[in-house]
Amino acid sequence: MEKITLCGDDCLKCPRYLAQTEEALRRAAELWYRVGWRDHVVSNEEIRCAGCTPEKPCTFQLTECVKQHHVKACHACGAFPCEKIARMLQRSRQTQERCREVCTEEEYQMLQAAFFHKARNLSKL
Repeated sequence: MEKITLCGDDCLKCPRYLAQTEEALRRAAELWYRVGWRDHVVSNEEIRCAGCTPEKPCTFQLTECVKQHHVKACHACGAFPCEKIARMLQRSRQTQERCREVCTEEEYQMLQAAFFHKARNLSKL
């Protein structure tokens, strides 16, 4: 089973999405800071995630874009793959390199499964 976001992330493999305890949320907040997704260790409430929805702002502006193009997902758009997707994939590759530097092997494997198969996941939607 998968829960794939517009950007190709797999929520069901994400340590932030899966965090159910205060300790797991704290570890996720520390990891997000170390990787560079936050500029400080945020509160457990702020790091808690229930997954992406069309109402949530998207880091890559994809929710806004699919609304503008009247499609449910990027792959259904006539412009797919577009420049936004190319920039997103490039940014993901840069983040993957950063994760290799600052994560333990276990952390890296979790993040890789959740975030670094975007192109493959987008092709399956």
